[in-house]
Amino acid sequence: MSFMNRKILALLLVIVFFVPNSAVAQDARLTDIIVTNTQDEVLVYLNVEGAFREKMKKAILSGVPTSFSFFVSLYRVRNLRFDEKISDIMVTNTVKYDNLKEEFTIKRSWENRGPLVLRSFDEAKKLITEIDGLKIASLEQLKKGQRYQLRAKAKLSKVTLPYYLHYVLFFVSLWDFETDWYTIDFTY
Repeated sequence: MSFMNRKILALLLVIVFFVPNSAVAQDARLTDIIVTNTQDEVLVYLNVEGAFREKMKKAILSGVPTSFSFFVSLYRVRNLRFDEKISDIMVTNTVKYDNLKEEFTIKRSWENRGPLVLRSFDEAKKLITEIDGLKIASLEQLKKGQRYQLRAKAKLSKVTLPYYLHYVLFFVSLWDFETDWYTIDFTY
């Protein structure tokens, strides 16, 4: 191995093993988590804050498709036994920017409509970082007077780049993030 290759390898090892996680990690978190119901269903609303950094914005504006995955689980809390899982849902919000048309296409896997097309980055950012009115369970699945726990988490899905760009854009992985699990306890 040449001297230059050893220097590059040593630098990469320092970055991977000795840079504190807080320097690379995002301060992303779930906020405004609301569990409510309609006449027939349990709904959840939530937002991701602190997910966007300048590198991420540049990557999106250069046309790299970006997806936020949301994991939401609902459990019936039981004493002296394992909690009973009522639902376990994963949904995805994806944004893709078209440089020629100067528009953002938003796909939200949990909505029953086609893609949304927007021209504003701020509107696109808002739509891909929020869940509003996601149906997580039928009220028939819940029992009156019982305790329940909603668990939620968001993750920026890994970007799949063409093979030749993996060497040029290795920094893209630096804006991968995953929030902590957030829980809401409630009684129905």
